[in-house]
Amino acid sequence: MVDVFEQVEEELRSDRYKRLARTWLPVAGAVLGLALVAALGWWGWDSWQSSRANAASSAYDRGMEALQADNAAGAEAAFTEAAEKGNGAYKALALMQRAGLAVTANRIPQAVELFDEAAKASGDPILADIASLKAVYLLMDTATLADIEARLEPLAKEGRPYRAFATEAQAMARLQNGQTAQAREALVLLQLGQDVPDPVRERAQGAIDQIDSGTAANLQAIGRAQATVPAEALTPQAPVQAPTQ
Repeated sequence: MVDVFEQVEEELRSDRYKRLARTWLPVAGAVLGLALVAALGWWGWDSWQSSRANAASSAYDRGMEALQADNAAGAEAAFTEAAEKGNGAYKALALMQRAGLAVTANRIPQAVELFDEAAKASGDPILADIASLKAVYLLMDTATLADIEARLEPLAKEGRPYRAFATEAQAMARLQNGQTAQAREALVLLQLGQDVPDPVRERAQGAIDQIDSGTAANLQAIGRAQATVPAEALTPQAPVQAPTQ
């Protein structure tokens, strides 16, 4: 009799397991299938991103070689390719190089557009802010003071990497527009401020001396040439990160 009960219990248990299997195996299979699809999708996306980064890096290097060979057309083509294939750092750098070529060719509106595009291409303020600052340098003689101030205000905030240069540009813009007292106030902040690069501090002191002596009219041009200065020539208040692929 005991054997009969055990047999019945075993059959019931077997039926229960079969029902559970019929219920949950399809679900488990679907979950595993989705996980496999997600893993393959991530691998494919990562491989695609790496491939594009490598292509952007190669195109950027060709652009730099063309620049060194004074091949403006070749540089423009290579940097355009790098901007199209890259993202983040390489895209921003390639766009800034194209803007520099536009400045050299005296295509200033195009250069401003490219610098603005470069500023939006990277989330790294080291790259974004220098692109925005170079656009401002190009606009100093043509844009309104309100436009210049609007562009410089976020760059001159505490903690931004080119804060000192943005504050200097604010002072020059105010001076150009007859706001001598406001310009001097900004220059004094640079002269006395912490973490201000020595060249900026020295220029601030010279500008203050000229304002006080009444010869401030000689300070009216920051100069379009500053837009072609490479980012590494400006001393940021944060370490510059190399592009990562």
